[in-house]
Amino acid sequence: MLTRMLYRTFLSALLLITLSGCGYHLTNSSANRKQSFQNIWIPFFSNESISPTAQTVLRRAFYDEIHALRGISPADSQETADLSMKAKIISYSSRAVSYSAKDEVREYRLSLNVELEAYKKGELSPVWKGQLQSSRQYPANLNMALQRNAEEQALDAAARILAHKFISAIEESY
Repeated sequence: MLTRMLYRTFLSALLLITLSGCGYHLTNSSANRKQSFQNIWIPFFSNESISPTAQTVLRRAFYDEIHALRGISPADSQETADLSMKAKIISYSSRAVSYSAKDEVREYRLSLNVELEAYKKGELSPVWKGQLQSSRQYPANLNMALQRNAEEQALDAAARILAHKFISAIEESY
């Protein structure tokens, strides 16, 4: 009888601990979202770098990541957006980071540095302003087409990392 009562008490305590949880929750659930914006305007990035395609890749990555992670849709124009942003590519570089025994380049590192500002609709001061950096390594290849393809994939990956960092920074500022 005593062991049965102890067993019940133990199960009740275990059930209580399990149901109360540890305080963690999904960040993507709509019930937990405290954001006051449902759409965003992302302009073409002004480009001070040497890459002619970086601004297009960055804009597409920002839209894709913001929609995929938070379900926020793109706005038709800056005037209709709940949140708008200004963006400038400060630098884009690609340099060798590792060499083979024959002193040939084996890997490159692509680095991006972007200056971003986010504004709520109707406000003049930014909700968030700062610089974000990202880098990705990619393999060297003697075939120039394959080399260029690897660099484009690294640019896309670095852009997605920047977009994710931006989302985190915006959420922390709310």
